[in-house]
Amino acid sequence: MKKVQLSVLALSILAGSALADSSQTLDITSFNLDPQKAPAQNFDLTNWKVTLPELTTEGKRKGKALEIMKDELASTTTPYVHPEWFYTDKETGALVFVAPNEAPTTPNSKNTRSELRAMLAKSYGEPKNNFVIASHPNASEYGAIGGTLKATLSVDQVSESGNYKKNGAFAVVIGQIHASKNEPLKISYRKLPGHEHGSLAWNYELNPTKDLQDAKDENGKKLRKDIRHDVFGKYNLREGASDPQDGIKLGEIFSYEVNVEGDIMHLTFTKHPGTSQAVVKTYDIDLKKGNYQGNSVDQGYGNDWMYYKAGAYNQCNTKKSSSDCQWRGMEAGDYTQASFYQLELIQ
Repeated sequence: MKKVQLSVLALSILAGSALADSSQTLDITSFNLDPQKAPAQNFDLTNWKVTLPELTTEGKRKGKALEIMKDELASTTTPYVHPEWFYTDKETGALVFVAPNEAPTTPNSKNTRSELRAMLAKSYGEPKNNFVIASHPNASEYGAIGGTLKATLSVDQVSESGNYKKNGAFAVVIGQIHASKNEPLKISYRKLPGHEHGSLAWNYELNPTKDLQDAKDENGKKLRKDIRHDVFGKYNLREGASDPQDGIKLGEIFSYEVNVEGDIMHLTFTKHPGTSQAVVKTYDIDLKKGNYQGNSVDQGYGNDWMYYKAGAYNQCNTKKSSSDCQWRGMEAGDYTQASFYQLELIQ
């Protein structure tokens, strides 16, 4: 297994890494998944709730995006399954998340999602529901200090339509750390139509002070912006670009691990996990430090609370100002899908 430590200030491609031998594939039986069981019977969903891309039809959330809260989601006696958006693959036992290009969304997003949100407590409002880094001034009031999210998955589909000039087109977010306003981590996969390989990347979002959250620079661009890091392939590709052959194909299994320990966010990404061709890339980010890559507006996340997310958060939508995708139906490929073979939250 090849392993390399990459600086976030000077990212480098792993030199000399061998391309995957198609005969080298992960043995998914090692995850002991039962294709006949519901998601909660194969995965520990005790500390998660899920948001799905359809309207709630009754109760307090009527008319809003459907949420299945942790008690119902985690039940192994009456386990929850949605036949379109959240279910078990009948051949592999993987946990499948599906999100179309157009459907009901949460209030603060234009994008559909079939996505888990960590819930360390029963309600959103209490500090015990979220985690902080070790140096947080009130760390003892929160549900955890740090924690780990492990995932092994494949992205099976991204939208077939979209504006090539928009990075959200043909893309899906498969893992996040969300804070009170911004995201210290978003893990994204993007594959252009006609390409065999897609690209895996992660973003750090600058976290300005409250009074600068919506402020703009002299060029009219928001000070609060994502700093993107390519992992495998190249995320910012445009129409006519060459196929990123160091990337990851649709349906190809890879893994990521996020470990927040002390004040440091440790990231590990593995292509061809569990095989002799495994390629590992790692990154370490000080969440307390701020001033990320010299951006003085960034105050870091040392005084903020956070939570993990995982699933399929479709970055492709029909807004012209965003990714300008179409909605021609599932049969036309205007949706995203991810299948998880491992999903483990440790907090």
